[in-house]
Amino acid sequence: MGNTPMMEKRLRLFSGTANPPLAEAISSQINLPLGDVHIQRFSDGEIYLQYGETIRGQDVFFIQPTSALANTNLMELLIAIDAAKRASAKHICAVMPYFGYARQDRKSTGRTPITAKLVADMLTTAGAERVLTLDLHAGQIQGFFNIPVDNIFAAPLFINDIRERNHLDQVVIVSPDVGGVVRARGLAKRLHVDMAIVDKRRPAPNEAEVMNIIGEIEGKHCILIDDMVDTAGTLCGAVDALLDSGATQVTAYATHGVLSGAALQRLQSSRLDELVITDSILQPRTILDTGKVRVISAAPLLAEAISRIYDARSISSLYT
Repeated sequence: MGNTPMMEKRLRLFSGTANPPLAEAISSQINLPLGDVHIQRFSDGEIYLQYGETIRGQDVFFIQPTSALANTNLMELLIAIDAAKRASAKHICAVMPYFGYARQDRKSTGRTPITAKLVADMLTTAGAERVLTLDLHAGQIQGFFNIPVDNIFAAPLFINDIRERNHLDQVVIVSPDVGGVVRARGLAKRLHVDMAIVDKRRPAPNEAEVMNIIGEIEGKHCILIDDMVDTAGTLCGAVDALLDSGATQVTAYATHGVLSGAALQRLQSSRLDELVITDSILQPRTILDTGKVRVISAAPLLAEAISRIYDARSISSLYT
């Protein structure tokens, strides 16, 4: 008796329109071509999606960061999940290299939403049975879901890159704010280097006032570590504060290059040596042409995580 469909591989990869190059890189790492999915926009902005092949009984991994345009990309992901559910996919995993709305994870003032929880509810209602994401802005968002959430970390990519490009005896890892201390401390510990903190006060959204530096950074190469860079105001303020306090140079590593608003102009005029980001968000040519931004791929990490999820192997062992 020959192999039946029940005995064949059931892993299927699909990409939305938010970051096709990353999806192609992931499929190349897994050595599995992306599946056929047709996505178009109607004249009023409505999204139409149709899978071009059968996915009945398949394990579907749909790759779609919900970066700008955030609402459009999120809606596309929800539609893709719903279509897979109605096409009788066996399992559906939303692969979100960048999880949009993660900064709205609590009520910071009265009469405001907790939009990260709303997004979690929408993904679950649409039919996602699992979420794979990279460096959630707030780890507690995993608790907003009643389905498994695998939050993997870009730290191994950054650690390898820092080791290859620097003399570690000259390096200090710097957290750009108090909230990032745990992340910075973890990298500093694994690199066996010292750590410093930029203490700042934020008077308004997307604005940051640097107050002082905690730690010894004089004569050192400071490496700022963060999960994302949005308008780059905080980043450029921290760079100026570190250099004015005696640092010899400043490099920054951030998982997600949101880089919206005035980020382009700020990076071009900043004293930052280099901003290193992953390809979780597709960058426009204008950002890459600044000469300040270098992209390293998270595709090997995400591909390995997808393979381990499919094969029911440990995800946490990626970091131990």
